[in-house]
Amino acid sequence: MPYLESRLDSASGLSESTPYLFARDFQTQVTPNETQRNTLIVAGVYIIVIGILWHVPYLNKILYPFKLLTVGFHEMSHAFVGLLTCAKIYSIELDPDEGGSTRMKGGISWLTLPAGYLGSSLIGACFIACGFNTNASKVASLVMAVFFLFTLWWARKDWLTWLLILGMSGLTVLFWFVGGGIALRYFVLFIGVMSCMYALWDVVDDTLARKVNTSDASVFAERYGCCPSKVWGFVWLVVAFIFFALGVLVGLVAFKQNVEQQKADAAGFIPVPTLKSAGTSVIPNSRAAWAVALLAGVLELLL
Repeated sequence: MPYLESRLDSASGLSESTPYLFARDFQTQVTPNETQRNTLIVAGVYIIVIGILWHVPYLNKILYPFKLLTVGFHEMSHAFVGLLTCAKIYSIELDPDEGGSTRMKGGISWLTLPAGYLGSSLIGACFIACGFNTNASKVASLVMAVFFLFTLWWARKDWLTWLLILGMSGLTVLFWFVGGGIALRYFVLFIGVMSCMYALWDVVDDTLARKVNTSDASVFAERYGCCPSKVWGFVWLVVAFIFFALGVLVGLVAFKQNVEQQKADAAGFIPVPTLKSAGTSVIPNSRAAWAVALLAGVLELLL
């Protein structure tokens, strides 16, 4: 009977077969199960739909609230990094033309300037990872609520930001009650995909496809020299792609539960109260999730 001989490294205590075992274990961890495969399919559909709606006149209005949300993530990232580097935050403003600005004084500008692009892509990657699991999506929505509170404080005079955050908060609460949190998971996944795609497109549009004198990359290049804005834009684009990929990988490795296991776990973690009348639950079942999600999206567009 043939046998595999492996030599033990006396210094490290690892055998020659150890790298192979690590590689095989990593391959097993990133191989999606059925539930994860369905999540990846939905994420792929999101990418295609977002890409189509982005460039079709009139239909692109459907994405308008979510574009503003990602702009909010962009500006919020500037503000949080500024806060961490001892800057004084004066205000956050969102523009109806899908722009935004953060007024601050102080801080470390070589950290705060790229924080907009990279922060929004990192937030998107975290939401993508959480979109693989119902309980993780609940945690993500709670964290998002905290971010919203900070943003409302900094943007307390900006009516558009108030309307956007109130609308998104309403959608989040609604989806929490649909299908035992299933709709919330797909909503968090959509926000993650949208945020990552918007960050990637924003970097390309502002720095690579055309030069915008007021972009973060142009200001960064002007202050710190070394490389032109397009080079910095390319570097940030690569980092944003890495965040996107890491979001998917973390979701695949960390959340291996199937639908039934996620439903059981979700029932014990901030459970949704179920009101019953004559033996019939008034909370919609999972078959109604997509219909309610579509209706909620239409309501959001009317804000």
